[in-house]
Amino acid sequence: MEACESIPYEKVECIANVIKPKLKAMPKLGVICGSGLGGLADMVTDKVCFPYSELPDFPVSTVAGHKGQFVAGHIGGKYVIVMQGRLHAYEGYSMAKATVPVRVMKLLGVETLIVTNAAGGLNQSYNVGDFMIIKDQINFPGFVGINPLKGPNDERFGPRFPSVSKAYNLEYRKLARQIAEELGYSQYLREGVYCSLGGPTYETVTECLFLRNAGADAVGMSTCPEVIVAAHASMKVFGLSLITNKSVMEYDSEKAANHEEVLETGKKQACLLLKFISTIITKMNV
Repeated sequence: MEACESIPYEKVECIANVIKPKLKAMPKLGVICGSGLGGLADMVTDKVCFPYSELPDFPVSTVAGHKGQFVAGHIGGKYVIVMQGRLHAYEGYSMAKATVPVRVMKLLGVETLIVTNAAGGLNQSYNVGDFMIIKDQINFPGFVGINPLKGPNDERFGPRFPSVSKAYNLEYRKLARQIAEELGYSQYLREGVYCSLGGPTYETVTECLFLRNAGADAVGMSTCPEVIVAAHASMKVFGLSLITNKSVMEYDSEKAANHEEVLETGKKQACLLLKFISTIITKMNV
């Protein structure tokens, strides 16, 4: 079981106060870039960058494909703050520590959070390169008490017992489907359930079969903790998975998931995916 580590409000406030004076506006929209998807931050104009290593008591991203900085500026006429490189529990951080960036974004004024990730396709009808709108999630670490909200609750962040059954905003999901049709991306678009495991190992065949039977369409090592913290803070959430590989579902298969494949798929679909997300941002009512 994970040791209790509740991050004090004052520590989060201290980080936010370092960033605030350098912002050119209040960002109502925050974005978290998944593996291989950091190119979204490169689309930001009139940008200001905040490397994690220069923020007080802030965890540092250690994974390839995760640059490790906040980028604030404009995308599609909206002033946004983008997390170019997320944090994971498998890097050695508690769930509370790994989700500090979401808390920071909340204190900066963020009301809507877009979360993206690279995921394995458990649903065998999915193809590599598909985009999956996340409609719900399964936070498997939470089944054994590993939750970012574990520990004393500070009402300034949110309530003790938040509901997450409607964490993924329905209106944003409808908007994404509409935009995919307008852009001619419908053949790539899916909508399903994302499941988060602890990592850093990829799943066994039996684990994949179990997760699929449990109702998961895609699996990864992130996102669920961030969405829980966002829901706790009353943020609206839109989630999108890039299916970077098909999960291995046969015991005698010679195939195996690997991080290089994840990054390579991200590169191949980057142009389409970035156009899709930037258009969603442009049309979001925030």
